[in-house]
Amino acid sequence: MDGISEVFHARFVEHAYPVHTHDTWTLLIVDDGAVRFDLDHHERGARRSEVTLLPPHVPHDGRAATPLGFRKRVLYLDESVLDARLAGAAVDHPGLRDAALRRRVHQLHGTLAGPGDELEAASRLALIVDRLRRHLGAGQDTPPAGRTVARRLRELLDERVTDGLSLTEAAGLLHVHPTHLVRAFTAEFGIAPHQYLTGRRVDLARHLLLAGMRPADVAPAAGFFDQAHLTRHFRRMLGTSPARYAHAR
Repeated sequence: MDGISEVFHARFVEHAYPVHTHDTWTLLIVDDGAVRFDLDHHERGARRSEVTLLPPHVPHDGRAATPLGFRKRVLYLDESVLDARLAGAAVDHPGLRDAALRRRVHQLHGTLAGPGDELEAASRLALIVDRLRRHLGAGQDTPPAGRTVARRLRELLDERVTDGLSLTEAAGLLHVHPTHLVRAFTAEFGIAPHQYLTGRRVDLARHLLLAGMRPADVAPAAGFFDQAHLTRHFRRMLGTSPARYAHAR
């Protein structure tokens, strides 16, 4: 997806990374164990309670801090997402003790696990980047968007229930930074844009099922990636599968 060049999950016990660099930002969370690494000739560590951010083009290595090894999840973020001029702040403080940020990174990994939820992934990434920028001392890009922009986004989502709308496209159409677009919509309606769109799609799927359409045909007609994608969200919202819902009509 836009802004993320690679997603990497791994568990290492004996492997040690030699000194190397990336042309992307490395956003790392540790699920088990701990990591020791040298960043720009300074010894650092990555722990489960932290989010670790390594800047592009800065040499670093990596190894397990204990004999039991470590398990990690990594997002490699393009420089288009975070300005490389913020690298100095990341070198000085690569470990971020921020429980909310770690939770958001964890949630984004879950969203990226399957296709069909691109708007949700983009929204989560926008909020993560906004929080990272604040940690790096960059502040906000633009003033917060307001009620009018939030309502215009809802109109766009209503018009594109089945086709969908990327966060980048919506931000371009409404001339608002993506992060502020997500924040404005959530503040106005009490629900994130991706949650609103998913709800509209589930409602459409319900109507199509009640009209007699086969569950296998409902998924694309309602804007879902495939039947598994429809079933996951349908069950989460209604507590039953599309097939059972259709049978009970």
